[in-house]
Amino acid sequence: MSSNVQGGKAFGLLKAQQRERLEEINREFTEDQKYRDEEDLAEKLDSFKNKYAEFDLDNQGDIDMMGLKRMMEKLGVPKTHLEIKKMISEVTGGVSDTINYRDFVKMMLGKRSAVLKLVMMFEDKANSTAFKTEGPPPKRDIASLP
Repeated sequence: MSSNVQGGKAFGLLKAQQRERLEEINREFTEDQKYRDEEDLAEKLDSFKNKYAEFDLDNQGDIDMMGLKRMMEKLGVPKTHLEIKKMISEVTGGVSDTINYRDFVKMMLGKRSAVLKLVMMFEDKANSTAFKTEGPPPKRDIASLP
């Protein structure tokens, strides 16, 4: 009776294991001298973990092109395949086709402003300040379009 688990339960188990792996990596960052002065490090890492887990679609521990593409679409800034490849290359230094969690956290905590980091920070600000109105969006006229 090894893998005699229903789909939902198996998926939940996978997600729990994934979160545990990400939590271990977060502990490495909290113990790392380099990030000692980082403000609200624990909260930031927790937020990164949740955001990352949401887009690691296959639970393999990394975000591939499709996961990143879906992330950007969900954030309201769809990107072309070429732009997605460039973003992954920017985060990984060109050595991988996927973004692992360590690279993701280094990018989010790093001084370099990768495109992905800027978009995610923008989304966090938008989510914390803007409020969503109920109902259909307001009518726009042609003059208001960019």
